[in-house]
Formats: sequence, structure tokens, C-alpha cells
Amino acid sequence: MPDRPLTMVLMGTGPFAVPAFDAIRRSADSIALVVTRPEVISKSRKPAPPSPVRQWATDNELPIYDPPSINDVDAVAKLQALQADLFVVCDYGQILSSHALEAAVMGGINLHGSLLPSYRGAAPVQWAVWNGDPESGVSVIHMTPRLDGGPVIASATTPIQATETAGELEHRLSQLGVQPTLDAIQTLRNWDRESTIGVPQDKSLVSKAPRLAKADGRIDWSKSLREIDCHVRAMQPWPDAFTLVETGAKQPLRLVIRQLVASEHPRPADAQPGQVIVADGRLIVAAGDGCVEILRLVPAGKREMAAAEFMRGNPLPADAIL
Repeated sequence: MPDRPLTMVLMGTGPFAVPAFDAIRRSADSIALVVTRPEVISKSRKPAPPSPVRQWATDNELPIYDPPSINDVDAVAKLQALQADLFVVCDYGQILSSHALEAAVMGGINLHGSLLPSYRGAAPVQWAVWNGDPESGVSVIHMTPRLDGGPVIASATTPIQATETAGELEHRLSQLGVQPTLDAIQTLRNWDRESTIGVPQDKSLVSKAPRLAKADGRIDWSKSLREIDCHVRAMQPWPDAFTLVETGAKQPLRLVIRQLVASEHPRPADAQPGQVIVADGRLIVAAGDGCVEILRLVPAGKREMAAAEFMRGNPLPADAIL
């Protein structure tokens, strides 16, 4: 029956899912269960904080289920027993098998932080910023067992701002994803389950967005000013863009770079990429096609500070190599 309330199971872990999930909570539809990843066991005395979705579900007194694998026999049986109409998945961290998806009458939808088929994978926002894309967006797909491969039911687009970090863009996209998620649910609510739903993804346009590693943060100073700026913004809030400075100590000093800008200072013809050009209270470094000025950084084990403050306590010679 058109516009009837649906019974849903929500599956998510990270912060990207919370705005869309909360919009569903405030709708006429019902939430039978919130599925999230198991809690992280902390090695320290202080317990690890709960994931954003777990915290949200707890605050709203919603039932939580956190199996190690959603595709285990017991987990699929639990989903089947709920007889849910739809699974809504976002930022969960597990890929549902065909058996798991079949446990809901309408299968599942997934809110993804890119304009699919671009950037399938775990880090779509970071890769869009790193590659210097002019725009990004969100897609809601009807799920298949293939990673981010289902037909697109709804989407929305937004420009990437010139100084925006991946973390800032991801926050905006999480808000942007609310309406497309609700639109996709409405489409499925009126679906006869026989006609084609959504727009198939063009396989020729598929690109990947694999999960980042700490080593991805290492700055390559031979890149262009534009590429270095995109890299620094893409690595925030994790894994952080960094460079290493030889200071005469046993280990080089690790500097996390939080903000830099193109510098008008001329690049000497014989300068090596990463070479400090000016060190008189400013920190100007040679790049592939000019110079950049580092504005804010985090020395290993210290707080974030202005580069000028760092230079007062840690003067670098004008020929140091980062």
C-alpha cells in the first residue's frame, strides 16, 4: 500500500550515518534494530569511546546488535526473524552477502559519500579532495553484494570549497545525504518489486577509493603547489599529512602539516623539492613548481601551532630538507 510505514533495520558505525539515521527516527517509519560494529577493546585503562552510531542509538533507547560478522548464520537468522521491510546501511564497515540482503523484503539501500560510480570504497571523500575534484556528492544505491555497485536511486551534488578539508567536506556530505536517503525510502515504499529501480552504474566510469594508510600522509614536495595543498587537506583529520626533518637527533623530527599556502617567493633554480628557502620567522619550502609557505603544523608529541612559533623554538637552516 503506498505511503505505508516501513519497518527498518539501520546498519552503521561512523559519524557519516548519524544525520540520515536520525531523520529516519523522526519519521513515521519504525526502527526494529540498529546494527553496528562490535566495541573496540582498549589496551589502556581508559575505555575506548563508543562509535557515533552506537552512542546515537543508546541516547535514543534503540535496540543495538553488534555481531562480528553480519553474514554469519546466527546474524542472518536474527535479521530474518525481524521481517523488516528495508535495511538502511551507511558507514557500517561490512559488506552484506546476498543471504543477508534477502532477509529484508525490499533488500537494502546504502548512503555513500561520492557520486557513484566514482570512488567506490572506504575513503571516497578523502580521494575526491586529494585528486582536486571540483565537486563531490552523495549517492543512495539499492544494494547488491558487490561493493558500492548497485543502481543509484537518489543523489545530490555539492562543490568542494577551495580550503575545505576532507573532514569538513565529509561533515557537509553527511547532512547533504539526509534528503536523498528519505527520497530513496519513498521510492522503495511505492515500488512494486517487479519494475526496475534506480539507474545502473556505468562500469566504464568506475574508480576506486581504497582505505588510506598512515604512509599515505607523507608529503611529496616534488608535486605541484596545487597537488600538495589538496594532499594536506585530504589527509585531515586522518592520517594527517606529514614531513620529516633532520635535526641532528637520532630520529628525524616528524611534522604534521595542517595548513599551507602558495608563496610568491621565487624558487631558486637549484633548490631541491622540500628544501627550506626562507626561515626568518616564516617557513617557506620549495615545491615542484614554486614555493609554499607552511602556516600551521604539529611537531611530534606537541600541540598544533603557527609555523612562526615553531621556528622561534626550533630554528631551521635555510637549506634544511623536509
